[in-house]
Order: sequence, then C-alpha cells, then structure tokens
Amino acid sequence: MFEISVRSRFSAAHHLPGYPGKCASVHGHNWEVEVRVRGARLNRAGMLMDFCALKDAVAEALSRLDHRDLNAVALIRGIAPTSENIARALFGFLSTRLKSKNCRVTRVSARESPDTQATYFLGAGE
Repeated sequence: MFEISVRSRFSAAHHLPGYPGKCASVHGHNWEVEVRVRGARLNRAGMLMDFCALKDAVAEALSRLDHRDLNAVALIRGIAPTSENIARALFGFLSTRLKSKNCRVTRVSARESPDTQATYFLGAGE
C-alpha cells in the first residue's frame, strides 16, 4: 500500500454560534490542511498520483474557503464551521473530485493553530 500527502493553507473568519466562550464571536485563523491519498498500485510513471494533480485539487477546494466567512460558505453551510467539520467537508469534496480506481482520499486534517488539529478519515470498514 502506498500513501502520499500534501499540505496547504488558507485564511478565513468564522464564529461558532452557541459556543460558551470567545469562539462565539467572529474571529479568524490561518488554517493548515493536510490531505492523504492511499492506493495499492502505482501508475506507469511509478507514482500513486501526481503530486501536482493532488495539489491542484486541494487548491481548488481551499479557494472556496480562503479569505471568506466560513459561516456563509456553501461547502459547509448549515453546519458549525469547526475544524472537525471543515476536515469532513474537504474530505467529501476531494473524494468526489479525486475519484479513481487506483487510489482514494483516506484522511484530511485541518489545523487551526500550531497546537490544535482535527482529522476526518475512513474507518476500518470503509
């Protein structure tokens, strides 16, 4: 089994309605996102997937979030824009965008600060 990953960043504002603390007010983060893709076979070039193609897909996804109010972004509208939900929404978007017989998205992490991270990943039976 092979696994590759890329990291990228975006900046955005959000607030967490109903949260009993400072995060209920509008504030911003500089998020770092890591996307992992896994598969068993390499292509003719000896790659699981071209890093450029993975980077392009991640850039497309993050362009929908960068410098936006996450509470109003279609990709996550209707759910609290927590790091957990951002990771899950990106996972869903990228899984559809990178659909392949050779590999699949297995993990997306969203880090809102150097010390905090949320990850959404495939379970053992998925």
